[in-house]
Amino acid sequence: MRICSFIFLAFLCVLPLEKVQAQPPNQKDFLSFQKSFKRVGFAFEAKENFLQQEFAAKGLKWPAKYLYIRSFKLDSKLEVWVKNDRKEKYRLFKTYNVCALAGGLGPKRLEGDYQVPEGFYYVNQFRPNSSYHLALGVNYPNPSDRLLSDPQKPGGEIYVHGSCVTVGCIPITDDMIEELYVLAAVTKNEGQDYIPIHVMPVMFKSDKSKEYLEKYLVDHKDYEPMARTMEKVYYYFNQHKEIPTILIDAEGNYKMAQEYTIPKKPPPPPKFKENTAPRMAAARTVN
Repeated sequence: MRICSFIFLAFLCVLPLEKVQAQPPNQKDFLSFQKSFKRVGFAFEAKENFLQQEFAAKGLKWPAKYLYIRSFKLDSKLEVWVKNDRKEKYRLFKTYNVCALAGGLGPKRLEGDYQVPEGFYYVNQFRPNSSYHLALGVNYPNPSDRLLSDPQKPGGEIYVHGSCVTVGCIPITDDMIEELYVLAAVTKNEGQDYIPIHVMPVMFKSDKSKEYLEKYLVDHKDYEPMARTMEKVYYYFNQHKEIPTILIDAEGNYKMAQEYTIPKKPPPPPKFKENTAPRMAAARTVN
């Protein structure tokens, strides 16, 4: 089987380069180029010092050199993880609320299906003049999507953006996208060219969300292998605080390179059962 392997920290195969808008001619000019746009300049004025203070309060070093984003569709959450050295473990910086949702569980496969993609992506655009305040592009369709989605009209133009409206993107508030945009721009300026974004169906540790997913999979068996892979990636990262190596096979299916078994959840504690004997004995004594 032919396997194309890509790692978010160091790509091992050549991925197609999407058209990137509002990028400088070379890396060293990136931050000043971004700040030349009015909205980005205002965002830096409003958010940079605030972010530095938040980092300090959480014992994090500013600026982050590595950034990792996880989004959970059903739970409407977007996590931001950071670290400063390749050998360090990621630490959770903040969790944002996703304020609108289009479509349902499952990957995007067709232009106009209103689905938010699911899978393993990276930031491929910084849009300082977005119609949705500010926007970070998601590289959908990625190599997996190109094999599994409609060959003529897979769709595209997927972003994490502001304005709290969506027809298939990941929207947060304008205030929050300003924070995330500044953080991503600073991290890219520090040298991280590929900021990973994992878009997952649910937060797998949530019993309620996991139960919903399991019911959904009963009628969507073709989606189950992808969901199980994302679950393994989720728990691997939670345990190790490292992003695993994600592979794409010849059919476009995701595989995790590391051997890993999801830990079994411990059984729930026994229900409390009151020992009524002392109380009953006391009541007899009183009577």
